[in-house]
Amino acid sequence: MLSIIIFLPLLGAVILALTVRRKESTFPRWGSLTVSLITFILSLALLTRYDPTAIGFQFEEQCSWVPAWGISYHLGIDGLSLLLVLLTNLLTTISILSSFTAIKHRQKEYYIFMLILQTGILGTFLALDLFLFYIFWELMLIPLYFLIGIWGSADRIYATMKFILYTMTGSVLMLVGILMLYFKSVAAFGHGTFDLVKLYELGLGAHEQFWMFLALFFAFAIKVPLFPLHTWLPDAHTEAPTAGSIILAGVLLKTGVYGILRFCIPLFPLAARQLAPAISWLAIVAIIYGALTALAQKDAKRLVAYSSVSHMGFIILGIFAFNLQSVSGGIIQMINHGISTGGLFLCIGIIYERRHTRLMSDFGGLAQNLHKYAVLTMIIMLSSVGLPGLNGFIGEFLIILGVFKHNILYAVFATSGVILAAVYLLTMYQKIFFGPNDNPKNQKLADLRSHELWALIPLVLLAFWIGLYPKPFLNIIEPASNAIVQTMQTPHTSETPSRFMVEAVHELPPR
Repeated sequence: MLSIIIFLPLLGAVILALTVRRKESTFPRWGSLTVSLITFILSLALLTRYDPTAIGFQFEEQCSWVPAWGISYHLGIDGLSLLLVLLTNLLTTISILSSFTAIKHRQKEYYIFMLILQTGILGTFLALDLFLFYIFWELMLIPLYFLIGIWGSADRIYATMKFILYTMTGSVLMLVGILMLYFKSVAAFGHGTFDLVKLYELGLGAHEQFWMFLALFFAFAIKVPLFPLHTWLPDAHTEAPTAGSIILAGVLLKTGVYGILRFCIPLFPLAARQLAPAISWLAIVAIIYGALTALAQKDAKRLVAYSSVSHMGFIILGIFAFNLQSVSGGIIQMINHGISTGGLFLCIGIIYERRHTRLMSDFGGLAQNLHKYAVLTMIIMLSSVGLPGLNGFIGEFLIILGVFKHNILYAVFATSGVILAAVYLLTMYQKIFFGPNDNPKNQKLADLRSHELWALIPLVLLAFWIGLYPKPFLNIIEPASNAIVQTMQTPHTSETPSRFMVEAVHELPPR
């Protein structure tokens, strides 16, 4: 089941590549939308068969791949990866749907890269072999490189090269960390392995954990992105096409947090505890710096890009508080951020397609003639602000509650980011939708088209669902959150494996 979900988009991309290219053909967009929608439906079927009370990975698939090097094809899913898989498939479907009128040249190639990107992201969330994980991690870069470089805005080449240089630097360090784990497994087990389940049993000394943690964490922190490794993000967001920005903000940034939760903390708990204060302060700086920088922006898309730096800082701060409320809040906020920020980029892309400008000063009074667009954008914006009753409130409340129990000073600084978020997002909405509509170019703009409406409605419904009744989502992630918390609360000594994670992956109840 997991293999089908991963490789169905890749199969769709191959079929698109083999089709005859004809001008004005609608097959690439409808074909890619169909493949992406089927993949989403399959992941929903996976959700119906998933047992949220079970501990460990489910639907595991494993076979030997390169036995001489201990490489296996190993897939598995838990509550953390399940929600991210659902988010990936939903946002990819929405991104393809939103591109129907936005992409006018080289459509076939564009949709091929979108489907390959979907495969890369899904494989990253489902791989339980570090070598396999690294392959999917690198695969994500290739289609995004072309999506920004070919279909991006004026400075797309600069943004693309900056993105590639940052992420490749992190990838090299990740590879070093993975190889260090491999050679350590040779010494510990008598044979090398890249299998994550076996590596959870690996006892590492504090010194070894420190350096391996840094190697992997640096790669994941670039993708988050955590201050001061964030400077590639605003440029990539600003220059990317709308669909690229949706996927980048909604899903790709989450691969960094996922890597920290799946690898860094369980494999290196001593190092995670040792470095938690420094990482927490970097997260606080990201929260405040990202919010203040967003407040100073004149470009609406760049404003939302810097808001991602601030919101991702919230998630990292919650995770490294290491209690159930903050970790659960951090995980659910990953989903909320994908819905809210992905929705904001979609809303900005809709108006950019009509006016070809993102400067807030070029708009004003759009609520007078774009009624549906104004209402749906307002809901998405308020969900990003964290209004009670919408999804953003749940994640931020749990994070601040957990961080407050961990360190009151951290919580005070984090709360300032919530206030600043309301300031810059409400200011953006006021400049675009209120005031006089005295620009002739804005007075005859058309309201939402049918495909744009269908792209926004699922995000709005999810924002209300999670905001009003988050229990089903929290139940799914609770075992994964408990595993992280128990790992960090269990006394560890040098050469001692993460006891709770070892039990969890073997589906044993906690003692």
